[in-house]
Formats: sequence, C-alpha cells, structure tokens
Amino acid sequence: MKAFSLTVSSPDGSLFNGEVTFISARGVEGEFAIMAGHIPFITALVPCKIKIHQGGEEKLATVDGGLLTVGDDGKVTMLTGSFKWEKQ
Repeated sequence: MKAFSLTVSSPDGSLFNGEVTFISARGVEGEFAIMAGHIPFITALVPCKIKIHQGGEEKLATVDGGLLTVGDDGKVTMLTGSFKWEKQ
C-alpha cells in the first residue's frame, strides 16, 4: 500500500509525525477511513479509538475529539486535545 504523511498535534505540541498507510476514525457523521490518494476532506472528530497502520502493523490510539483534514497534497493533519496510544 502507498503511504501518506500523518501529523497529530495538540495544544501541547506535535504528538505524532510519520508515514502511514491507513487511518480509520469516527467523525460527527460516522466512521470513515483514509488511504493514500484520498480527496481533500475535513471533519470534526468525536471521542473514539483511531486505527493507524504503519509499517505493516496496526496501532490503536484514543482521542477526545478534534479536527481531521486531508489537504490537496494528500497530507493528513489531526488536531486534538488528547491522543494516547493503546497498550497492545
């Protein structure tokens, strides 16, 4: 799968910055997934678990809501108040 850039930031600063191949989360209008080549997109996030595929591995994180954008350049930015990796 093709990779794309994901940046996760909070008021405390950058929490994650890396290349990923897949993200799924819950926005105000329901579940969604993003892969490389996604059209520009913006949604408000509700508190949920985020699935992130990186390097052939699936990671889970919890967010308390926020905002997610996919830019014209394909880069994904998530702004959230809280982002915590789940223990696996």
